[in-house]
Amino acid sequence: MDTAASSEAALSHCPICRIHSDVDLIERYEIQRDALWVLRHHADPAPLPGWLLLDSVRRVSGPIDFNEEECADWGRAVRGASALVKMLTGCDRVYAIAFGEGAQHLHLHLIPRFIEDSRTSAWSVADHYRAVEEGERAAAPPEAVQDLVRRARQIQG
Repeated sequence: MDTAASSEAALSHCPICRIHSDVDLIERYEIQRDALWVLRHHADPAPLPGWLLLDSVRRVSGPIDFNEEECADWGRAVRGASALVKMLTGCDRVYAIAFGEGAQHLHLHLIPRFIEDSRTSAWSVADHYRAVEEGERAAAPPEAVQDLVRRARQIQG
């Protein structure tokens, strides 16, 4: 298989690559993109307003597979994206979680943590995520997500 065909096959099987190339999802949720990273809001149904994801542009499973440029820039990218979550939501902390089981393409979840909101405490945030995904809890209102994306783009602009 040639390189172009191999890349196309990977794109069609990787959910993160599909998100990065879907014009509708880019228009709705993408906040910023550079040569290394894509910063986007979690798509609807979003567990919380301000639940952002920092993805590698290149298809790598995690930091262990970073090239030198990605390695050198990772801290800056995570710090900047985390600061944006805090600025947009007024949260007390920002959790950063990446498992990579849903897609072998790095996507770091940046989750606003509010001390007074038990849904966002430690591992409870995973239970909240699953409950929203399964329709047992209400998702973030899509209008709130779109407003947050608009404000984030203005800040990052």
